[in-house]
Amino acid sequence: MRQIVLDTETTGLEPAQGHRIIEIGAVELVNRRLTGKRYHQYLQPDRDIDAGAMEVHGITQEFLADKPRFNEIVEEFLKFINGAELVIHNAPFDSGFLDHELRRAGAQFKRINEYCAVTDTLIMARQLHPGQKNNLDALCRRYAIDNAHRELHGALLDAEILAEVYLAMSGGQASLALVADPVTSASGANPSIAIRLDRTKLPPLKIQYAQEPELKAHQDRLEAINKASGGKCVWYTLE
Repeated sequence: MRQIVLDTETTGLEPAQGHRIIEIGAVELVNRRLTGKRYHQYLQPDRDIDAGAMEVHGITQEFLADKPRFNEIVEEFLKFINGAELVIHNAPFDSGFLDHELRRAGAQFKRINEYCAVTDTLIMARQLHPGQKNNLDALCRRYAIDNAHRELHGALLDAEILAEVYLAMSGGQASLALVADPVTSASGANPSIAIRLDRTKLPPLKIQYAQEPELKAHQDRLEAINKASGGKCVWYTLE
């Protein structure tokens, strides 16, 4: 099972208003293991970047001035993702932008869901945690994933974080690696070091039994709930 966890950064919010993708970041999972293969590319959008978008990702037009355009990298990008399952947080946003870029690149290119199945981790998170915040920062806090190094949004960094969140939400991480990962990119990005935890190789968790004061506090709480509910406390009945 090959999955690509993907994120993009853009010049604004609406492709219908001519906004463009300016960064693509993606990491590969095979059988729920991070393989170390990545795709990362900055793109020249040939248009202004909205001030609000720049506040989010910090990418400037000056930085992008010498970067390739989407139609120059589209074949390389599709080769990396083709046939995989794309895992995206708020998939309609990124998919909409990718479809927009593919249409602009030429009639020979199809919609993104014709190259890949698409899984939306925002939908997953809302099903698992209804009524709660389910943005990437909130999910990192909920699943104890360290994102302290994330001061601004970046497509590759967010894809790496999302991969950890997705594995935690869908059953846990599955690999241990200390690797220097090459980045499949024309941007000349440097290799990076990634540490990943294999929970299957950790010692069994220690069982910590409740002490007498905790048991008494628990019983007192059940009695209070039972009294307030007119004897309808299910947990008290089970006790």
